[in-house]
Amino acid sequence: MKWLKALAATGVAIIVTVPLLLPSRVEGQGATEAPTGFDNGTNGLVDQATHEADQAVFEQIDEVIDGLGPTFNGQSCAECHSTPVTGGVSIITEVRAGHLNAEGQFVPASALVNFGQDVIPFRSLINQKEICDAANEELPASENIRTLRSTLNVRGDGFVEAISDATLKSISLSQPEGMRGQLITVPALEGGSGTGRFGWKNQHVSLLSFSSDAYLNEMGISNQLAPNRDDITHLCGENVADPEDEEDIEIFTRFMRATKAPPRDTQLAATAAAQAGSKLFDQIGCNTCHVRTIVTAAPGAAVAGGTFIVPAALGNKIIHPFSDFLLHNVGTGDGIVQNGPQSTRLKMRTPPLWGVRTHPAFLHNGSAATLRDAILAHGGKTSEALAVVQNFTNLTSTQKEQVITFLTSL
Repeated sequence: MKWLKALAATGVAIIVTVPLLLPSRVEGQGATEAPTGFDNGTNGLVDQATHEADQAVFEQIDEVIDGLGPTFNGQSCAECHSTPVTGGVSIITEVRAGHLNAEGQFVPASALVNFGQDVIPFRSLINQKEICDAANEELPASENIRTLRSTLNVRGDGFVEAISDATLKSISLSQPEGMRGQLITVPALEGGSGTGRFGWKNQHVSLLSFSSDAYLNEMGISNQLAPNRDDITHLCGENVADPEDEEDIEIFTRFMRATKAPPRDTQLAATAAAQAGSKLFDQIGCNTCHVRTIVTAAPGAAVAGGTFIVPAALGNKIIHPFSDFLLHNVGTGDGIVQNGPQSTRLKMRTPPLWGVRTHPAFLHNGSAATLRDAILAHGGKTSEALAVVQNFTNLTSTQKEQVITFLTSL
């Protein structure tokens, strides 16, 4: 039975500024390292028994009787967030679509349902599964911007939520003008607004908003922050959500907040090759966007648009996400706009590299089979990272392998 109540805690961050070619430095006193591990242990936000119970709800498979559908992509949170442990990545991708209007602005797709008889507008997310044939979403040829989106790791995201907006702004301002990450202000579904940091387009500021959105749009299950989509619920007859689902998004949120950050492969990281690759990573400029070290806000600070107060377990913690959590044009943008201005259309959030060794493929659409392919994909003419990619290609073969070894240790 889904019975656990969610904690009402959240926070703010102290910051780390990152010089272009030098190791990042941590500013702030008394900060301690955030716990890491793929051991399914709690980070201290809740006790282990509560964390395990929350994980069970995160893994629970929902059926139609639970409110699944009419359209969906998965039947549990863990179906898309599973490797190497619950909350990690997966091979599952989703479909995003739309088109440009006469002014060159992105417009989310108009999907066809009910065997092409009904039009559902503003559907940038096109679900790939349905509970009845009438709910199948089809795309007309006019929706010619189409892309795949790979699933994201959510482990350690409680610490990401606990980074202050001021910290992210400071990181952006520390970057060279031609590589300066874009911050966008997005609303929290529970109220307030703040700097987005979750999702490939930074479309969410809080984990509760992220959970609510995913429950409705990835699983078709309504909740207190995202009610049923009246435009499609009639297609498959009655589809009434389980009243107990009112607590689920809070449980999903608490589970993610209580996860440990992804750990390093310490044995590989200790090798001479990885250590040399680590220095080269900074020297060629990768750390401009893939920021090594950030310190979360102090306990008691308000983050996530003021909706979450940082608890002691998440506050004043040193994390190593290898991301600035900002939007950049690195030549791999998918043309989609979500919750941000049109200027974000060709930009993507810098993906955190912690745990990247567990990823089955790379980039937002999984199109890069290797880390080397992912690096080279940043080399387009309009890419903010063009100079960095050129620096990489100018390395010797041995040095390139050292960089890859370093990345493989993350």
